[in-house]
Amino acid sequence: MTAKKLCGVVFSDLGQAKAFMSLEWVKSALEEKLGFLPYPGTLNLRLETEQDRGQWRDFLKTAKGIAVPPPSASFCSARLYPIEIESARRTLRAAVVVPGIGGYPEDKLEVVAPVQIKDALGVKDGDSLSVELCAD
Repeated sequence: MTAKKLCGVVFSDLGQAKAFMSLEWVKSALEEKLGFLPYPGTLNLRLETEQDRGQWRDFLKTAKGIAVPPPSASFCSARLYPIEIESARRTLRAAVVVPGIGGYPEDKLEVVAPVQIKDALGVKDGDSLSVELCAD
């Protein structure tokens, strides 16, 4: 699989990811599977163009991703897709988390990293970011 780049716009969402990312089983699973302890929160990117949304849909059809099974049926499963985020400041290793729930927005990328991404990259809501999907 060749590397693909997508562009998205940073936006704030409901803020529910912070509590989820603070759960011990989530932190432990992500650290084990990604090799870093995730910052307790996510960065949301909205894919603005149909081309980017189509590339993301196509990627999800063929990429294996990394399964994150829940410890009990009271939580949903998820898949992780490693990415690199490029900015003028630096390149950051991260991952897109796709919850295993019906109706999850297909134009939304929920990104985890070992740092608070907005601060590390100097971005704010409304800024564009480019991400590179890593082959599996």
